[in-house]
Amino acid sequence: MNDCFIHESSYVDENVEIGEGTKIWHFSHILKNTKIGQGCNIGQNVVIGPDVKIGNQCKIQNNVSVYKGVELEDDVFCGPSMVFTNVINPRAFVERKTEFKKTVVHRGASIGANATIVCGNTIGCYSFIGAGSVVTKDVPDYALVIGVPAVQKGWICKCGEKLKKMEGRLVFICESCGHSYRSENDKLIYNEPENR
Repeated sequence: MNDCFIHESSYVDENVEIGEGTKIWHFSHILKNTKIGQGCNIGQNVVIGPDVKIGNQCKIQNNVSVYKGVELEDDVFCGPSMVFTNVINPRAFVERKTEFKKTVVHRGASIGANATIVCGNTIGCYSFIGAGSVVTKDVPDYALVIGVPAVQKGWICKCGEKLKKMEGRLVFICESCGHSYRSENDKLIYNEPENR
C-alpha cells in the first residue's frame, strides 16, 4: 500500500489491499478483507467493506457505502450519495447477516447521484443509471435507465452518450464517437471496428 494515497483522517482496517495510484480522501473507512484495485478515487466519507472487491480505475464519490455483498468491476462510477443495499427485508431487531444478497456492477457502468441499487440485482457493462433512480431489477449491458422504479429509456455508448437507432435497422450509432452496436434478442452488442 506504499504507492497509494490515504488521507490522515481515514481508517484502513487489517487485511486490506489497495492498488497502486489509488486515492482515499477525508473521513473514509475501508473495512477488513477488502480489495481495491489500481487507480481508484475514493471520495470523502466513503465506507467500503468488509469483504468487498473493487476493480481498477473506479470512482466512488462522496457519501457512498459499498457494503458486503457488492462487487464493482473495473471502471465503475458511483455518483455522490448513491446507495447500495444488501438485505431485502431489513429489521433493526432481526439479524440477517447470513442473508446478504449479491450485487454485481459490471465494467464501465455509471450510477448517478442519489440513485439506489436494491440488492440482488446485476448492473450491466457500460449501463447508465440516471440520478435519483431506484433499480429494482437487473439492468442490461449498455442500457440507460431512469425513474422510480427505474425503467429503460434507451441505449448508451461506452463513451456515455445516448445511442441513435438507424431507421429501419437493428443498428445503433453514437453520433459523438462513431461506435456502432447491433440489437440481438433484446440485447445490445458492440460492433468491433474492422481491422484496416
